[in-house]
Amino acid sequence: MKEMFQHAATTDGITVRVVANYLPEQSRPDDGKWFWVYHIRIENGSHERVQLVSRHWRIADADGRVSHVDGEGVVGEQPVLNPGRSHDYVSGCPLETPFGTMEGFYTFHREDGHPFEVRIPFFPLAAPANAESRAPEARG
Repeated sequence: MKEMFQHAATTDGITVRVVANYLPEQSRPDDGKWFWVYHIRIENGSHERVQLVSRHWRIADADGRVSHVDGEGVVGEQPVLNPGRSHDYVSGCPLETPFGTMEGFYTFHREDGHPFEVRIPFFPLAAPANAESRAPEARG
């Protein structure tokens, strides 16, 4: 997976960087299944220790279906980031169309316990043109 982050957003000194890659080996376009992996780096550029406690995703596909996914932490963790530190994780997203988008926010807690939201940048999920088949063609 290439490590060049393509999308970034900063909120209150916390920067979220994302790169998404289509995974052909996990996808089955003829069955209407496409899969992406995304790598996220969260950087604490603020002057205080913060903890990521929850996430909210808005995932849309090319047919206009939108799903919202909420949960504690990220991939089973609620990382604490000291100033100047970062946290990386990798996760995945299946869709029923060859194109879609993701965006959302993390809820962090400051050292004093006050919550604040950090934006996850909008990013596209796009399969290559040769992976866009949606159904087996009729054979005669």
